Amino acid sequence: MTAPAIHLLRLANWGTTLARRRALVGIEEDPNAPSALRRLVKLARLATFTGAKGPRDYAGAFRAIGPAAIKLGQSLATRPDLVGEEAAHNLLSLQDNLPPVPFDKIREQIEASFEQPLETLFAEIDPVPVGAASIAQVHKGVTKDGRKVAIKVLRPGIRQKFARDIQTYEWAAAHVEAMGGEASRLRPRLTIANFKRWSNSELDLRREAASASELAEQMAGVTGYRIPEIDWDRTNGRVLTIEWIDGVKISNTEALIERGHDLPAIAEKLVISFLTQAISAGFFHADMHQGNLFVEDDGTIVAIDFGIMGRIDRRARQWLAEILYGLTTGNYQRVAEIHFEAQYVPSYHSVGEFATALRAVGEPMRGKPVKELSVGQMLDGLFAITRDFDMQTQPHLLLLQKTMVMVEGIATQLNPDINMWDTAAPYVRSWIRDELGPEAALADRLKEDTETLLRLPGLIRRLEEKFPPKGGAPEPPPLPEIPLLTERRPREGQGGSLLGYLFAGAVGAGAMWGLVASGLLG
Repeated sequence: MTAPAIHLLRLANWGTTLARRRALVGIEEDPNAPSALRRLVKLARLATFTGAKGPRDYAGAFRAIGPAAIKLGQSLATRPDLVGEEAAHNLLSLQDNLPPVPFDKIREQIEASFEQPLETLFAEIDPVPVGAASIAQVHKGVTKDGRKVAIKVLRPGIRQKFARDIQTYEWAAAHVEAMGGEASRLRPRLTIANFKRWSNSELDLRREAASASELAEQMAGVTGYRIPEIDWDRTNGRVLTIEWIDGVKISNTEALIERGHDLPAIAEKLVISFLTQAISAGFFHADMHQGNLFVEDDGTIVAIDFGIMGRIDRRARQWLAEILYGLTTGNYQRVAEIHFEAQYVPSYHSVGEFATALRAVGEPMRGKPVKELSVGQMLDGLFAITRDFDMQTQPHLLLLQKTMVMVEGIATQLNPDINMWDTAAPYVRSWIRDELGPEAALADRLKEDTETLLRLPGLIRRLEEKFPPKGGAPEPPPLPEIPLLTERRPREGQGGSLLGYLFAGAVGAGAMWGLVASGLLG
């Protein structure tokens, strides 16, 4: 286990990087931060000879800190509730690209993972990567049977680097949450736990391949959207081989127009495909930025890079669909009721007051094209409501929120006049009718009652095991807890070590508050 002193050294190093780029200045102006911490941050800024005025380069700070911070920064780019609108906007420019690893190292990685020479796997491979990100880089290749493929290879040592940094994120998040109040409501420990889970998935390319395969099955019946085929024979934990896509990046609108594509139709198709994944399947591509979407000559949208995926259970999808439909139709009372039914908002608040607060945010958006709306202002208004009504952060919905913003941004670029609400409403209305209508409710009840009946024999057996007939072996008494010699215990004369740990925890909590307020953790 990493010692607290190591965590503090890492946090101090990151804090210095932040201070030099003025990314900590916002803490001095944050009324939620303790006054002593604001003074400490100001002192740290002065110690680095950094003035309070000037641009705050959050994206530059993340890039300088390292690969795990880059990924974390990207995940926080749509969290103005945590980092503030200025920081969130700045983090949107955080591009996940790094200098490539030399090809000889990539060759070693491939050959070591497959335990065979590169030439037995591929007929050819371009030594110049087509992309180099913080976790992996991609090369174009040709298989022995002549198929063009994209070969994604993990950077050497990247798993160890992520594990080290995430340990410090976890340690620091625990200290932040222990501060209570706003820090507790934002649930940083759970947020970091989710980030760790997403990162571990990205760092195992077999899981990325499995995600692509599952999404392909879910979207098999959706026309105009597809997933490339996985080459399982040339895929393992450190190498992913997938079908090469010859298409136009969805961000290249000029090329799309030159090839005769209907941009508004592509925008609508993108929105519907996302809703199909999120609401119908409950399993969605959560990294749908412009670099991960291509358009083929027939207008089909092809997605790549499945390292970050989102999953929502059926009950949460029902709530989500009703919330979206309620917002599109202006039924704020029902939207408020759902928040209370889902226990997103504590029951001691008023449903009616929450509905009125939602109306204040929702009414200005209805019936307007995206180009006339500020997504940042809309999210800021919604997050202000969550604070006013003590609504805890819902980490399982963070990826969905992030992806919705991404999809909206791409759709707006393709068609500035698109109305996201009008585009989504028919699909959501149809899904609600099919999933929440009388027929669906009856089918669910029959299914639930049948499953209950089928569980009865097993339930009876477990009851008999727990309460056997008299005459069997007596239940053992509770055993006392006895500390083992192998467990670490403070030795005599080392009472000061406890104070040292408390001091370390306090300093760590202060540093973490700074990271949260300035955009490093959520």
